[in-house]
Amino acid sequence: MENLKIATAQFEHRGGDKEYNLSVIRDLSAKAAEKGAQAIAFHECSITGYTFARNLSKEQMLDVAEFVPGGPSVERLTAFAKESGIVILAGLFEKDADDNLYKPYVCVGPDGLIAKYRKLHPFINPYLIPGNEYVIFDLHGWKCSILICYDNNIIENVRAVKLLGADIVFMPHVTMCTPSTRPGAGFVDPKLWKNREADPTTLRQEFDGLKGRAWLMKWLPARAYDNAIYAVFSNPIGMDDDQLKAGCPMIIDPFGDIIAECRSFDDEFVIATLTPEKLTDAGGHRYINARRPELYGDIIAAPHKSEQKVIWLNTN
Repeated sequence: MENLKIATAQFEHRGGDKEYNLSVIRDLSAKAAEKGAQAIAFHECSITGYTFARNLSKEQMLDVAEFVPGGPSVERLTAFAKESGIVILAGLFEKDADDNLYKPYVCVGPDGLIAKYRKLHPFINPYLIPGNEYVIFDLHGWKCSILICYDNNIIENVRAVKLLGADIVFMPHVTMCTPSTRPGAGFVDPKLWKNREADPTTLRQEFDGLKGRAWLMKWLPARAYDNAIYAVFSNPIGMDDDQLKAGCPMIIDPFGDIIAECRSFDDEFVIATLTPEKLTDAGGHRYINARRPELYGDIIAAPHKSEQKVIWLNTN
């Protein structure tokens, strides 16, 4: 494998406004390509918007959702990829011929759809159906996978795609700055966003504290370190419906080190060069080879009653 230049982006999307969101995706993709990026990753539901969907009926969701492939957004992404010569990864809502609804993330190149993944643990709208399979695909000789937001909090998912061959895991999110039972969690006051030019310090303190980045640092680098992967984290910045999001998309290497991160409040991206040597030099490579699955395979695979409580789903 040769070195690979990947960009990860943040922008303030508009709920339900695909035209606007796609225009930002096009602009940032072109700028990333000019700087040498071979692929750029956007956040979960970056095409459609996210939190606005919590109150939509099934009929309204079907109006927002698209066929994938075959829908207009994948066609637009393909056109953008042709224009700039870059691979684009972005998220939306999907429907099928039977009116089932999913939360997919797509990888699109100049020749069309490269990969599609459906979120395994969706929420935000009760009509979304979970996906039921992992995806592995090739990107310039690198094996890649996708896990969307909450999927990454279930550690078995990251290990599973690693064992399936993934060198890079794209991790699109809409996260942070929401209530939780963990200490320090909660919303960030939207007034701070409106006042960000006059008082950037207070907003940055909120974003970097336990409501945001400090929580992320408790677990995200560990996913990369334990599995000897490159983790490409993307997340929106600014208002998502009535909730404020903290941005800070980043790329983490197999040593668990952040090698690129957005630190502004603007629509922007950062680029990192991924080198194949780190995949085998990192400790996680040795740990995986030292596994003894005969000891715990049955334990890990044992069934349990799944409970998922999302306390902020209908918060206004």
